[in-house]
Amino acid sequence: MAEDPALSLRVSEIKDPAALFERYNTEEIRQIERKVRGEIEQKKEELRQMVGERYRDLIDAADTIGEMRQCSESVVQSIQDMHQYCRSLKQGRAGVSSCGQSQRQWQEKFYTMASQIKLLLEIPERIWSAMEASQYLQATQLYLLCCHLHSLLQLGAATGGLYSPVLARFPILVRQVATTGHFRSTILLDSRSLLRGRAVSDQAIAEALVSTMLLEGSSPRQALADFLLARKASIHQLLNQPQHGAGIKAQVCSLVELMVTTLFQAYAVFYLPPEGGPRPGEGALSCGMLFSILENVTSTTPAAKGSRRVLQEETSTGSWFKYLPPSITEFQPALRTLAQPIQREQLRDTLQQWINTCKEDICRGVGSLLVYVKSLKGLAAIRDAVWDLLSTDSISQHWNTVCQRLLERPLAVWDDFLQQLFLQRLQAITKDETESISTSSVQLLTSAVRDLEGQTIHTSSGTNPGSSRGAQYEVDVASFLWSESPGDLLSDAGWVSVTQRGQQQHRSGLAMKTQALTPCVQNFCSSMDAKLRARLDDLQHYLPSQDTGSDSISVTVSSSGHTESSFNRFTDSSAVEEALREGCLACVRHILSSIRSELAAASPDPSPARLSSVLFMARLCQSMGELCPNLKHCILGKQMGSEATAKGTPRQGKKLGKARATAEVSPAHAKWAGLKEELLNCSMEAYRIWSSALSKVLLDKFGTALHAESAGAILTTATNWEDLEIQEEAESGSSVTSKIRLPVQPSWFVQSLLFQLCVEVNRVGGHALPRPTLQELLQTCLAQALQHYHSLTQQARSKEGVFPMTQNRALQLLFDLRYLNTTLGSKMEEGKSSRSHQDPRIHEVCDWLESYIDPFDLDVFTPPLNANLNRLSQRTSVLLGLLTGSEKQFASRSSSVNSQEPYNILPLTSSQIRFGLLPLSMSNVRKSKSASRGPDAPHQPRF
Repeated sequence: MAEDPALSLRVSEIKDPAALFERYNTEEIRQIERKVRGEIEQKKEELRQMVGERYRDLIDAADTIGEMRQCSESVVQSIQDMHQYCRSLKQGRAGVSSCGQSQRQWQEKFYTMASQIKLLLEIPERIWSAMEASQYLQATQLYLLCCHLHSLLQLGAATGGLYSPVLARFPILVRQVATTGHFRSTILLDSRSLLRGRAVSDQAIAEALVSTMLLEGSSPRQALADFLLARKASIHQLLNQPQHGAGIKAQVCSLVELMVTTLFQAYAVFYLPPEGGPRPGEGALSCGMLFSILENVTSTTPAAKGSRRVLQEETSTGSWFKYLPPSITEFQPALRTLAQPIQREQLRDTLQQWINTCKEDICRGVGSLLVYVKSLKGLAAIRDAVWDLLSTDSISQHWNTVCQRLLERPLAVWDDFLQQLFLQRLQAITKDETESISTSSVQLLTSAVRDLEGQTIHTSSGTNPGSSRGAQYEVDVASFLWSESPGDLLSDAGWVSVTQRGQQQHRSGLAMKTQALTPCVQNFCSSMDAKLRARLDDLQHYLPSQDTGSDSISVTVSSSGHTESSFNRFTDSSAVEEALREGCLACVRHILSSIRSELAAASPDPSPARLSSVLFMARLCQSMGELCPNLKHCILGKQMGSEATAKGTPRQGKKLGKARATAEVSPAHAKWAGLKEELLNCSMEAYRIWSSALSKVLLDKFGTALHAESAGAILTTATNWEDLEIQEEAESGSSVTSKIRLPVQPSWFVQSLLFQLCVEVNRVGGHALPRPTLQELLQTCLAQALQHYHSLTQQARSKEGVFPMTQNRALQLLFDLRYLNTTLGSKMEEGKSSRSHQDPRIHEVCDWLESYIDPFDLDVFTPPLNANLNRLSQRTSVLLGLLTGSEKQFASRSSSVNSQEPYNILPLTSSQIRFGLLPLSMSNVRKSKSASRGPDAPHQPRF
């Protein structure tokens, strides 16, 4: 397809529009029109974009051209003026020779003005150089010289808003005057920012303050106020910095350093020694630098003028310098008012007011910073860093001297500012941590109690879905005692004796079993002890160690030739230990309150599921003080060491020192004793709940069998009697042999009561039960049994139709009652008879039962009945060992028995070493040894 000729036509080729109508038709002409219009619009758009992009450049170029035009006109005009001026000079010199002298004077005046203008042009650069070198006093002097030049050259604005003649003749000075006007605010701003710095020399501080005084015309008191305000702003800046954990130590040290540096610099800059006082010797701190610098800068004496002139270094540079007038070469700034020294009282009051204000800010700011410190180790690191800072020679040698001269009193930065803040934070950390320990321990206790209750329910119902062995051992302690585990003996048990093991070392599993400390109790106490150990380890960072405590104190005291300046880091050790002591006491009491609430919930009528948890809490309270040795360390603190040394005293001094020890009990030992008493009371309360529930269950069965009314039920509980032949003397004088039958063992329900009681006691680890608990259990059982016997007497008197009380039944019941009294009754006290020590109800019941026995038979039956009772008690003492105890001494072992019975009776040990009532042989050697050792043997612990 051929290309359309109208579209291939270029716009630039169109010369004559009439020729288009001759060459193309109407449609092609319309196409050419559209093409031309499109190109026109495109060119307009390009032009619009070009104008928009170049408009700014065109405006700048136009402005530049205008400025160049004005500048060229000004240059041309100046050249014409110079040409006319030179022409007039030539004409005047040639015309009049008498005007030479006046011409030279005018020329010198001109050179003087020119040199001043040159100096004025060079001063800004020198000011900037001095400010870059932080020489603000030099910059201030140059600025004041510049102002002096302005006044000499009359560069101020004339009346009517017109320029002065010099500015009109030298337009370049207009910009120079505007430039120098900004120097004053810049120098003041930089000088005040210098005052905020910590690592700034005393000379620089004094020069910055002199610069401020010269520029503002202020007094030394105002300079002191500016200095203290700048330092207060610096303190606020340090306190408001973002904290990131480890940076808190740097912030606190920076605050302390700023405080100390401020007082040192206030002494060096503002303090003047009293007139007539001793002059400071060599090595002493310099003082009064502000007034000495002011005197050197503003003094009008010739010596001072020659030493501290502003343009002293310019005397040898440039030939134009000699044309400067003396008012410029010897220029020195002056104060508007006389700089009076600050009175000592005013200086003291101002500094004390500043210290009080900063103390409030620092206490508030540091207190908010210490919130981010979560451990005592972090607090100790900050405290030690402050101590190291204040113990440096540059501070410690002169600190007390500076404080005494400025404040007329010593100033302890740590004691007055920080110690209470650190102690409060330490107490808060300790309280939070001990509360966390108590909360976690209570949660662990609650979960253990729920697991035990669930385990007891599953055991009683016959189901045991994946229960833990520890919970099984709590329900049945005997299974734990007689089970074997790898940890029963320690790996070094063969060569390390028990006495050589420390309290903190790991104890063997066998030692735990001898005290019936089940795994649940061990786990609870080990968890709590580990947390308390972590608290103790954290606390040790804040307390003096045994090898460095005395050294740290001696550092603060022993400084030859100087008074002590650094603080004692460990003055609050007692308060620190008291915080941990109170926290641990609150922790244990919180646990005890939770235990008491659990006991209160179980006390009215405890179910078997609750009894296992009650026993667990009883063992826990009983063993917490022993299995948590770190609890004792937390409460006693440093006094643990003195207690350990007291344990090594000779044995013979115990009785002598007992009264002295009771009179000198420390508060910590009193609190520890009180806590142990609370634990013991709580343990006894839990054991009391268990013993009352156990005695109620067993004695209910006992009472049911005792109150049997039918002959069959009575015969069911009867036991076999013994046939015994006795010889009696008849009325005729001959001996008569008769056979009698006597009971030799108690009824089955009595044996069942004692055996079940012994089984239950052994099931809960009876060898580790507290002796008062066991005694209370036995007394309760005996009292309830007597109550059933007493009710039996009332029942026989009030009811009719019951099985009658026969002589044989009365004899058996009498034997049962006396055997119960012998087994369950307490040991007879010395000086009291058996009848006066017994319950009066026993006498009543015995008299009632003896009333059913023939008096003649009773006299015959009593001696062999007593022998049977003693023999039965000795024979059953091993089986019922935990019920009888080692204090049941049977005096008639060999006196009332025949020659064959000593081989059938096993005597009991006179003292318990591990397990109670171990049988021994009857050899005379053993008996003599046990008899000799018995009264003098030391009391051994019962496991």
